[in-house]
Amino acid sequence: MLSFAWQILKLTIEEFSHNKVRTFLSLLGIAIGIFCIIAVQATTNSLEYNVRSGIDKLQRNTIFVQRTPWGGDPSMWWKYQQRPQMALEEAEYIQKKEQTIKNAAFVSFYNATVEYQNQVLENVVWYGVSERFDKVQDVEIAYGRYISVAEFADATNVLVMGYENALKLFGQPERAVGKTIQMAGQKCQVVGVVKKTGRSLVGGWDFDNIVLVTASFCKKVANFRKLESFIIVQGREGIAPEEVKGDIRSSLRAARRIPPKREDNFSLNDVTAISGSMSTLFTNINLGGWFIAFLALLVGGFGVANIMFVSVRERTNIIGLKKAIGAKKSTILLEFLLESAFLCLIGGAIGLIFVFPLTFVLSNLLKFNIFLSWGNILLSVILCIILGILSGIIPASIAARMDPVQAIRSK
Repeated sequence: MLSFAWQILKLTIEEFSHNKVRTFLSLLGIAIGIFCIIAVQATTNSLEYNVRSGIDKLQRNTIFVQRTPWGGDPSMWWKYQQRPQMALEEAEYIQKKEQTIKNAAFVSFYNATVEYQNQVLENVVWYGVSERFDKVQDVEIAYGRYISVAEFADATNVLVMGYENALKLFGQPERAVGKTIQMAGQKCQVVGVVKKTGRSLVGGWDFDNIVLVTASFCKKVANFRKLESFIIVQGREGIAPEEVKGDIRSSLRAARRIPPKREDNFSLNDVTAISGSMSTLFTNINLGGWFIAFLALLVGGFGVANIMFVSVRERTNIIGLKKAIGAKKSTILLEFLLESAFLCLIGGAIGLIFVFPLTFVLSNLLKFNIFLSWGNILLSVILCIILGILSGIIPASIAARMDPVQAIRSK
């Protein structure tokens, strides 16, 4: 069987060399179709992987308590801006609901200049976080350590620095640990450097380029009322998100003394809701890619079918001789189907070759890895084989049904 397939492959290459322009144009349509499908699949799969990884890092059953709802009406922006910011004490108040709430962490953020000797970083985003922040958000330390419980309690001037910031300031991230820098007019000691993570599409985290300090320290050097802040709440395992939201809502309404008939002046944003909306978006993108690819593959398929019709006509005498010496219909049928499939596989290979540089370019533009999985490659192979069979089935059937005497006599 392998020797038979090898003979067919050589015939296919010979056919390509005899009709270069015609075959090239047909293969181009297949290459474009495979390129569209695999490029869209690789991009959306990579985006979806990044989003789901971000959701996993935020952990399941996690609620963001903020002034503005995710996906809210833009015309209501001014109303949301009038709402009060989240407070550190409110996170502690929510934490008291221990039956449903596992962890509640306060986060505020601000831009500041960070200096070390002659090195200056402008507009560095620094987060003032409460003690349980590393419980609700996965913070991996590459060098040094995380902020201790005592340092949170005493509002000590210590910080954990993002990998890229440490690289820019000190040349080597590990050299940052133990150094004293100037930030917001205060001297702070670097106790740790966060592991390089890359950019996440979920939650707005970019740990490579931030600085983590205690919320109490943040309160000393900045006006909390001017800082954007929110609370991250992690529900206990087995507790439904709606029940967690109910306890958060009752706690905050009580803390803010909101009358029963007045609406909430805060929003509860569910992380798990992102997954469903993102899946719908990726499905729609994939459908668009499949539609474009279908048109290209349709043109390529007709081109391959045309090549196979011409090939059958040119090799009619040879087909007659083969049948005269005992070749079965199934053998002739298989021969032309394999030839058609090989043509499509060559076109698919060309399409795949062009996808590789595209993934490299997109990875650099989007700042996260776009990868081509084995599943994408297998999909392209399967599509090419199916397209080859569909394109070659009619000319192959014609060849298989030929009368050997008439085929030999044909000119």
